[in-house]
Amino acid sequence: MTGQSAAILGRLYQAILERRGGDPGQSYTAKLLARGPKQCAKKLGEEAVEAALAGAAGDKAELAAESADVLYHLLVLWAAVGVRPEEVYEVLAAREGRSGLDEKRGRQNRD
Repeated sequence: MTGQSAAILGRLYQAILERRGGDPGQSYTAKLLARGPKQCAKKLGEEAVEAALAGAAGDKAELAAESADVLYHLLVLWAAVGVRPEEVYEVLAAREGRSGLDEKRGRQNRD
């Protein structure tokens, strides 16, 4: 991933924040955010299922399109809950270089 492609997510998140509190009749993002975190989470789940089905079918173009939807709806949910991308990036950075199996065992031990 290039710096330019990574910056797309930052610009998208900023656009989502700018639409928060906007007119739900004029902005799909404002409409989602006005419905609250539960509805934003539900929509993310729906999009994730669609992406999973596209992947299972081996449809690369559909998977790419549904993946874009998943990322958008994930960022909307972050905005609805008040999670900043930097918080997620910090978690990812802390996991970097660790075995996924070790990381998962560490999370299970916290429960």
